[in-house]
Amino acid sequence: MPTLHLLHGFLGAGKTTFARQLERSLPAVRYTPDEWMARLFGDDPPAQEFQRNLAAVFDIIGAHWPGVVACGVDVVLDFGFWSRAARDAARQSAAELGCESRLYAVRCSEESARRRCRTRNENLSGSLLISDNTFDVLKARFEPLGEDERFTLVNTE
Repeated sequence: MPTLHLLHGFLGAGKTTFARQLERSLPAVRYTPDEWMARLFGDDPPAQEFQRNLAAVFDIIGAHWPGVVACGVDVVLDFGFWSRAARDAARQSAAELGCESRLYAVRCSEESARRRCRTRNENLSGSLLISDNTFDVLKARFEPLGEDERFTLVNTE
């Protein structure tokens, strides 16, 4: 039975690095929206177009990954899953498709995450630019996991 692997974590936590490890070791098909965004719209797309473009990427990925699971292949969703609603929806989709889901909490210190974002900004190569201001603004949107959510901790410190 295939498994849907859900990666929860903030910017710079190491989600994509861990997702690549899962992709190779399982094996699985990995979906990393930031890579799609950078390839389709550049590494620093205009702010006024960002949400629309990101929604389009999620729409395409959301239409594709269930077919991969239906073929019996594990899928890694490197989405961050910043909201409980997004995590619940993904778990519900997995259940409806008859596959398991597994949640990973990918974590490191804020200092490490900021340093990683700054380092990545020096050579984006398929990543999105994350300024210090963007990092700070987006922190307010990040919802921690609920006490009732089962997860595997991945400490990337």
